[in-house]
Amino acid sequence: MKNSLINGNLNPVIVIPARMGSTRLPGKPLCDINGQPMIVHVLRRAEQANIGPVVVAVADEIIAEAVIAAGGNVVMTEPELPSGSDRVWHAVEKFDPSRKYNFVINLQGDLPGINPKTIQAILNPVQSLGCEISTLASEIKENQDCNDKDTVKVVIAFQNSNKLGTALYFSRVQIPFGQGPFYHHIGIYGYTRDALEKFICLPTSILEKREKLEQLRALEAGTRIGVEIVDTVPDGVDTPADLDRVRNRLESK
Repeated sequence: MKNSLINGNLNPVIVIPARMGSTRLPGKPLCDINGQPMIVHVLRRAEQANIGPVVVAVADEIIAEAVIAAGGNVVMTEPELPSGSDRVWHAVEKFDPSRKYNFVINLQGDLPGINPKTIQAILNPVQSLGCEISTLASEIKENQDCNDKDTVKVVIAFQNSNKLGTALYFSRVQIPFGQGPFYHHIGIYGYTRDALEKFICLPTSILEKREKLEQLRALEAGTRIGVEIVDTVPDGVDTPADLDRVRNRLESK
């Protein structure tokens, strides 16, 4: 990695991948939450983080229309791209062919209530530890989450504090053995531009296939992933029940 990144001279761009093809909640990006499509809520949170331009990488014209109507930046990407990471890479290459932006934040489009400070936290592992990829985690407070396969766990080697470290492994089962604390991985990623390019060119790895977690591809390739601990896990929307919960929570605010 270049020393300029380690010294904190990051020039980030936030990319939000979005597509209509959700199996559990069809049309998810356009689901109405208190009068606005979900993707617009995420766009606003990213803008409020105030760390760089925000781009929505879309596979469907109907999403593009909603984002443009809200004043957002849109990049169209091919619908058949295999993952959100691929969509982010193709979008940033179109948006910034001159490579002005050296750090790319992949923000999921189904986190309408995310705190902008949580988005800002993704910068710290790169600035403090010199990692090429960064992500977030939060301490698990509910015992049932330890046994929930949809709650991805991360084992962290902490560096001089219990707030910042490097990832040793990600899993859908409770790890490590013994007494806690245990940590819930939050699927937001920051990449140096070179690391993102390297990542999408790697073949699917053995552990990635077993756990169905693409971040293991980077670990198996020897890439260091820095992890910042944040206070809460942002509400993700995958099902109609999730959508109702988020609607109620945002309305109450």
